[in-house]
Amino acid sequence: MRMLQHLRESTRCLIGTWVKIPALETVELLARAGFDFVVADMEHSPMTLESTYRAVVVAQGLGMHALVRVPDAGGSHLQRVLDIGADGILVPHVTGREDAERAMNGMLFPPSGGRGLGTTSRAGTWGLDSTADYVRRGNEETLRIPQLEDLSALEQVTEILDTPGLNAAFLGMGDLTMSTGLAADDPLLRRHADELLSAARARDLPVGTACRDAAAARAAAERGFSFVMIGNDAGIFGNAAAEIRRNAVISHP
Repeated sequence: MRMLQHLRESTRCLIGTWVKIPALETVELLARAGFDFVVADMEHSPMTLESTYRAVVVAQGLGMHALVRVPDAGGSHLQRVLDIGADGILVPHVTGREDAERAMNGMLFPPSGGRGLGTTSRAGTWGLDSTADYVRRGNEETLRIPQLEDLSALEQVTEILDTPGLNAAFLGMGDLTMSTGLAADDPLLRRHADELLSAARARDLPVGTACRDAAAARAAAERGFSFVMIGNDAGIFGNAAAEIRRNAVISHP
């Protein structure tokens, strides 16, 4: 089952995390820990196309969904990341309808978009599947997710969500608070977030976000988010290591 179908059928919020460490062992550990999905982060980490490819293959092989956040909204990475066979793509800093249309165009096959045909890629099972199946999966089963993390995007939320081909959205509260100078619980940002959730619900679109901890993830799920990333692999390891060290204060007898 691809992640888009899982989101549509699930009765609970799906839990994932960012992958920033270009290593397969951490991906395996996240799968063993029971995460629903991971997001290989090509925007804010050393993840290359090759390490992202390997993370996606291992994650999916172990039963997790695998999304990829591309480096920017320019679109130059969309084709190759889609042909990795990822469950979907997060496009950062989509600031308006024009950005959203450009991103969707790069992720949809003609006549709906301009994605090139690559049937001999992993997404096409290296040429073992028919072209029709490869195109159908690309158009119907792939998540195409704009990250709304600028005030201008939230002010145009209905126009963005009505972009043809868009089938999910992501609220990037970190950059939103940074750019506005407002706290996440500021009434203005809460109102915009509620409007995003309401508009997405009316269009049957899942909305995701990122949280620092499990308590915040539970609150996000109760608020109506369909998928949530908690922390990231580097932070999970670093925080656990720091906690162990803090508790291991051993004095000489």
